[in-house]
Amino acid sequence: MDLTVRIHKHFEDSAQVKLHSKDVLAQPIAASAQAMVSCLQQDGKILCCGNGGSAADAQHFAAELINRFEIERPGLAAVALTTDSSVLTSIANDYDYNQIFSKQVTALGRSGDVLLAISTSGNSANVVAAITAAHERKMRVIALTGRDGGKMGAMLKEGDMHICVPTQSTARIQEVHLLALHCICDGIDHMLYGDKK
Repeated sequence: MDLTVRIHKHFEDSAQVKLHSKDVLAQPIAASAQAMVSCLQQDGKILCCGNGGSAADAQHFAAELINRFEIERPGLAAVALTTDSSVLTSIANDYDYNQIFSKQVTALGRSGDVLLAISTSGNSANVVAAITAAHERKMRVIALTGRDGGKMGAMLKEGDMHICVPTQSTARIQEVHLLALHCICDGIDHMLYGDKK
């Protein structure tokens, strides 16, 4: 098969999944933006975690809040729990890799904060543990998953949000996760600062 044909198919598949997802995900994305705005207005912070591509998404989202998305505005409080190599390796070495995020949530999280937990399968053990720690700290959880939502989907509580991409493909789930995160950034900026440019 001609490589350009494969590339066209990736673009088409991505567009189709996004269009199919918009009706399913618009409400939980909007609710997630509103929850984060409420948190930030009360001097709370957003803690973000995930593995691999989801770690990159967690860092990307934190950067958009701390620096800027598309408008000039003050920085917003967010922490990517995926970035401190000394913290991550000490927890993994002294305790267990599955605790690399939960120990940080316990140390840094406060009631009223929000945990953004990202896993394409919904089954990442260290992200599941972070959700448990967040619930213990009386934090709200926003879970980004795919497929059937996995263990993460089953453990969410009232007040939590679940953005579950309805497809099996990891690549397509990650693409929709990024779009959802950009929608949340835009929603936060719009609710806090209106149509400022």
